[in-house]
Amino acid sequence: MPTYATAGSAGMDLSACIPASMTIAPGAIVVVPTGWALAIPAGFEGQVRPRSGLSTKFGVTVPNAPGTIDSDYRGELKVALINLGKETFEVTPGMRIAQMVIAPVVQAKLREVESLETTQRGSGGFGSTGMG
Repeated sequence: MPTYATAGSAGMDLSACIPASMTIAPGAIVVVPTGWALAIPAGFEGQVRPRSGLSTKFGVTVPNAPGTIDSDYRGELKVALINLGKETFEVTPGMRIAQMVIAPVVQAKLREVESLETTQRGSGGFGSTGMG
């Protein structure tokens, strides 16, 4: 079962449920099973995020971070991992590989309009508010 490492942890640690070690070559993506499924209440999602130690020490992270687990999903939770490091990484059975935060979700009601109200920023995109 996922567990919170400390009383103040926002995310539950997710562990690899694998019969033997898996290797992740530099640049490769693997999908790691966790061995369990869950029912997230309507109005919430599970956000799968990297573990800071794996990402900063080894370059192993979640490529779609945060990955979303929808409230109506009932299959086994699996975690995609990518190795951005320079060395092959070994995932061992029971290793904590990611963390999951349960968060509220709001579904927007979209409507088509002819134009948008103007703002000071306007259509300024990437880096338009400065670099520092």
